[in-house]
Amino acid sequence: MLHSKFLLFSIQKPTTNRKLKLIKWLQSKKLLARRVKCSRCGHNMRMKRATSRNLDGFHWMCRHKSHRGKKTSRSVRVGSLFERSKLSLSSWLIFIYRFAQGLRIRQIDMMQDGIAKSSRTLSKMARIMRKVCHCAIKRYRRRHGQMIGSAREFAVLDESNFRHKRKYGRGRASTTWRRKKWVFGMLGVRDKCRHPILRLVKRRSRPHLIPIVVKHVRPGTTIISDEWRAYRGALANMGYKHFTVNHSQWFVDPHSGAHSQHLERAWLTYKTSVWRLRGNRTEKMLKEHLSLIEWTHWLGEKNKRGPLGRLIKDIHHQFPV
Repeated sequence: MLHSKFLLFSIQKPTTNRKLKLIKWLQSKKLLARRVKCSRCGHNMRMKRATSRNLDGFHWMCRHKSHRGKKTSRSVRVGSLFERSKLSLSSWLIFIYRFAQGLRIRQIDMMQDGIAKSSRTLSKMARIMRKVCHCAIKRYRRRHGQMIGSAREFAVLDESNFRHKRKYGRGRASTTWRRKKWVFGMLGVRDKCRHPILRLVKRRSRPHLIPIVVKHVRPGTTIISDEWRAYRGALANMGYKHFTVNHSQWFVDPHSGAHSQHLERAWLTYKTSVWRLRGNRTEKMLKEHLSLIEWTHWLGEKNKRGPLGRLIKDIHHQFPV
């Protein structure tokens, strides 16, 4: 039902009645304010039809007698996510829907579909959505700890480099961040469920990796990793069941059957997502994209209404009206 409403509002022609229905629906989802008080008299303002120049078709208006014949008007977007934007509400809905579902979110695709006319506008919109997801996963981390591992869930550890790669050694080299962008990944695997924890680290040494493992992996959990020297002997002494696989000889250990293919396959998906959106240009941007990946698996897919329902909830929390 939620997806159908988004698609219906996006394909309809922006008539006055449909604009009013869209505003009422956004108010029901707490993305627009239901009541707005007048800054002059403090009374509740009324929603009235606006002129043709108004993008939304309606605005809040107050004509109380204390104004002495003067009227006060405010936008229907006051205090919301859309307050300082010049795009239509239907364009915003299309963007939010695509962002939550991961469908055609490249700027060239959205510009061809008429969502926005400039890449600068789309970059700003994407930055706002990533910030909403980043703040949501941080709140979840503070409240629940973001722990993986149990008797029925094992953890896979690995590190990967997210630095920009030049094809055939040609092309412009990245000048924004010259050192390697090592991302330390921990993937909780339980049946078909995956819970990734991705952290940007300066080095792959033991003092940088082991504290992260202790913080996010429950004691007694079965851990599978490669034979990187940072893990050697440290995890077993801390109460974890540690299995390793030597990738220089085989992908699956013939004695224990341990392998890290779950995370190796996940790296391909994560890197494709980040590189396709050029999310590794700066350290801050890479952290936001990693938080978005965590948000998708920890919050988006767990919501009963899917990632779109969770994103609407987090937008309301970030921009309360």
